[in-house]
Amino acid sequence: MKKKENNYAFIDSQNLNLGVLSLGWKLDYKKFRIYLKEKYCVSKVYLFIGYIPSNQDLYSFLQEAGYVCVFKPTLPNEKGEVKGNIDADLVLQAMIDYKKYDKALIISSDGDFYSLVKYLYRQNKLKCV
Repeated sequence: MKKKENNYAFIDSQNLNLGVLSLGWKLDYKKFRIYLKEKYCVSKVYLFIGYIPSNQDLYSFLQEAGYVCVFKPTLPNEKGEVKGNIDADLVLQAMIDYKKYDKALIISSDGDFYSLVKYLYRQNKLKCV
């Protein structure tokens, strides 16, 4: 009998959100969590997100839906837009948990994680990007 995979997902929440919005869609985070579990055997989903105190209800909802929220203090950029800069945290967590998962899913919409993806691919630890 084939062993069921134990995969982890690492989500850049800012890039996921911007990507979905650019398509004119709205993501149902509860259904997305179920989809990741059923389609890709994801047992743990890390959601890397910039912390804004006024969004506490959203964070509670995401945690109740099964996401492990990893918060980063936010800073406004020169345009006044709030940015969390979570890239290093996502890469670090993927490596901390490296021996705990069979394969990783990296969910982002840019090339910031090229080196991580390349390494995981070479180690046969990458499920999809």
